[in-house]
Amino acid sequence: MVSIDVKNAYVDFPIFDAKTRSLKKKVLGKVGGKIGTESKVPIIEALQDISLSLREGDRVGLVGHNGAGKSTLLRLLSGIYEPTRGLARVEGKVAPVFDLGVGMDPEISGFENIMIRGLFLGMTRKQMEKRVDDIAEFTELGDYLAMPLRTYSTGMRVRLALGVVTTIDPEILILDEGIGAVDAAFLNKARDRLVDLVNRSGMLVFASHADDLLLELCTTAIWMDEGRMKMRGGLREVLTAYKGRDPFENISTEIAERLETAPAVQGGE
Repeated sequence: MVSIDVKNAYVDFPIFDAKTRSLKKKVLGKVGGKIGTESKVPIIEALQDISLSLREGDRVGLVGHNGAGKSTLLRLLSGIYEPTRGLARVEGKVAPVFDLGVGMDPEISGFENIMIRGLFLGMTRKQMEKRVDDIAEFTELGDYLAMPLRTYSTGMRVRLALGVVTTIDPEILILDEGIGAVDAAFLNKARDRLVDLVNRSGMLVFASHADDLLLELCTTAIWMDEGRMKMRGGLREVLTAYKGRDPFENISTEIAERLETAPAVQGGE
């Protein structure tokens, strides 16, 4: 049974070599949360008192400003981070997609990187061999696939990574936004595959600043602020509170009905 249960979870990062307040601020900007001041060793309180329960079929968006704790929460939910206090239990095969470039080698060809990236995401070699032709066609990279990855532009690398990511079959998909480097026409093409990927996954948690992608992929949302869950509920409700306006005034009836009937994000038991 696919599930994620988090109860009163905290994630702290002690900074043993912080000698100045400016250094502590620099670190804080990268991991989110806030700085604890009562200890002799500075502590980055990246996540504080997180409780939630996710089940199969949940499609949850994470919103909040940079440094609010979204990426740290994704890593907690994927099992990469253990809670400093509290509990976090994950049941199911997790596909964490935080950086589209992770697991790719600049010195080998695009074809070889397709295999490596797929293995990194939990697929078998046989599964990837069956998907190579489809990925190659999707990327539209042609002869470049036989060339080293270091010869690719940023947009070409994203095309290759997206081609692989959108062919996996995850039970739990943990997705951090990182697809902005491709041209608009290709991004529209990739959206169809992203939607299909989400439909194949048992559960989605997606951190993004893009309202349109959240609308297309998610039904509920969590607003993160200074390492805490400030609000959770329906996607439209949470985004309206976060942005101070309704971002979906012109959405279709079909999408509005999907958002209105979506179950709310449950708190921890």
